[in-house]
Amino acid sequence: MREPLLRQPRFEIGPEGWALGALAMPSLHFDLRPDPRDVSLIVVHNITLPPGRFGTGCVERFFTGRLGLDEDPSFESLRGLRVASHFFIERSGLVIQFLSCAVRGWHAGRSSFEGRPRCNDFSVGIELEGTDFEPFEDIQYESLAAVMEALARRYPIRAAAGHSDIAPGRKTDPGPYFDWSRVMTRGLLERGVAFPFAAGAGKAPGAGAAARAPLTSAGEGRPS
Repeated sequence: MREPLLRQPRFEIGPEGWALGALAMPSLHFDLRPDPRDVSLIVVHNITLPPGRFGTGCVERFFTGRLGLDEDPSFESLRGLRVASHFFIERSGLVIQFLSCAVRGWHAGRSSFEGRPRCNDFSVGIELEGTDFEPFEDIQYESLAAVMEALARRYPIRAAAGHSDIAPGRKTDPGPYFDWSRVMTRGLLERGVAFPFAAGAGKAPGAGAAARAPLTSAGEGRPS
């Protein structure tokens, strides 16, 4: 696992949808948005591969189609999936970008936001390296907030939601340890970005609380 970042870069999204300040690692797991001007939702996920293990490089290989299914027995369930979020934030705070924000990533699966289905059509997906069962790192929140502010400067972002919020009953990430208040910055609020699911966020479950942890947060690997 990488050492934590010593200095947070300033992120800016260029006209082609790539972020200055992020490490580009292009993936082919995307298609075109129905309306490239409609980028209005940020979806936050968590993921580890193998489950619960950090810094393996497997997430990066999975999102770019280079993961060997024989690397771990749990990977058999990933056979045939083509999945990628736009961004992945490591425990170190490093931000990796797999897809231009101008294209439709395959990260949300079957989903709906405010009655509108197919969230992949109009969202940007950001994966945090983490699980439903432990807190995220401070530097991850800093990187996430910085990327979200950059997105809001470039696109008409209206709201931010978790994967579990747009696919309730099917997905649980970013999980009960994710604290929305850590990313509700003045810059986002002044631009009118809403956090409709923030109430009660950041409260870890009590001892013995049960939660389902998805192997990956993305799911179907299709542009739905």
